[in-house]
Amino acid sequence: MIRLVRLAAGTMLAVLAAVPLCAQGKTRARDLGVPFDGTPGPLNAITDIAGLEVGHTTLISGEGRLRVGTGPVRTGVTAILPRGKRSSDPVFAAWFSLNGNGEMTGTTWIDEGGFLEGPVLITNTHSVGVVRDATIQWMVRNNPAILWALPVVAETFDGPLNDINGFHVKPEHVFSALDGARGGAVDEGSVGGGTGMMCNGFKGGIGTSSRRLTAEQGGYTVGVLVQCNYGSQYNLRIAGVPVAREITGMRPCYEGAEPPSQPYMRGVPRCATPTASARGDERDLGSIIIVVATDAPLLPHQLERVVRRAALGLAREGSIAGNGSGDIFVAFSTANPGAARDTASVALTMLPNDRIDPVFQGTVQATEEAITNAMVAARSMSGADGLRAYGLPHDRLREVLAKYNRLAPTPAPR
Repeated sequence: MIRLVRLAAGTMLAVLAAVPLCAQGKTRARDLGVPFDGTPGPLNAITDIAGLEVGHTTLISGEGRLRVGTGPVRTGVTAILPRGKRSSDPVFAAWFSLNGNGEMTGTTWIDEGGFLEGPVLITNTHSVGVVRDATIQWMVRNNPAILWALPVVAETFDGPLNDINGFHVKPEHVFSALDGARGGAVDEGSVGGGTGMMCNGFKGGIGTSSRRLTAEQGGYTVGVLVQCNYGSQYNLRIAGVPVAREITGMRPCYEGAEPPSQPYMRGVPRCATPTASARGDERDLGSIIIVVATDAPLLPHQLERVVRRAALGLAREGSIAGNGSGDIFVAFSTANPGAARDTASVALTMLPNDRIDPVFQGTVQATEEAITNAMVAARSMSGADGLRAYGLPHDRLREVLAKYNRLAPTPAPR
């Protein structure tokens, strides 16, 4: 669904509004024969956690030279509601910073109280404030009994492709993502907060995956959603294969007559200029936000252990968590409803520590696949100053996997 929103300057901004379903039928990593360990849930998405909802608002307009306040605009908002819009029941939670060159609000209270008391929102670096404030407005509107709110809002930097200092994310875009959140399949790639993101030197964005434990392991589900904007091409690994060292000529470049005006994009070549393969001296810049959800009955101290395991899935994709990267993760459990109610005592269920390894394993596996799904779903995009980020080419990815004997049989047509 596409609607138009009129900005103060009178221009029209295309908004792909809060559509979580995979209406575009985008290819996912398994469709290409990328091999992964573990058994996914029926949707292979974070929404395999019953009751969880996801919504996106995608903002895309303009092209050509960057004009601050006008565009080009390549940004948005993604919302994750642990128990859906109809419930304000908090969930046990924990968070972890692998490298802290980034922001995630509300984490001090998660540490102190052990609960996530609202949705998780992801956007661009310079929109954290407006998204946080709008989320509080939305929470109060939907539950007037709330006395105060400390929502979790995280970010990654989309400045290369987006007019980030134009502050195009507005409260109505936050409301749209929250109100439009749904269960079901989750749209991936250049959508929501991931619209203008790049990942491992290719176009990045939103990705998701899940793992279902066996009945003997409790039958629980682990789901992961990422906003992927980190890393260098040289370090990228998919299924253990150094993909970008084999796929050459697809480094970010600019299409206009003049190079990008942003100082951090100096040295980017013109697209007409042949480019060499990725080099080992490339800086590991950008960030990744990882949201881990489970229905396993875990308490906050156990979720602290789970959320750290997301780093191992990130490492499988080649990340070194570089100095300039904001690698920040949050995990929550939808088990134990009513645990935050104001009563004399609360009865809780807890998974024994000796049975938690399958949850760790599912977190690692789903994180790895979610990142790959983000890159597979994201197609090439041009943005500010004609900067072009190439989508990971599906045919060449399959060729490289086959070369290293890592190509899995693709699923039968549905």
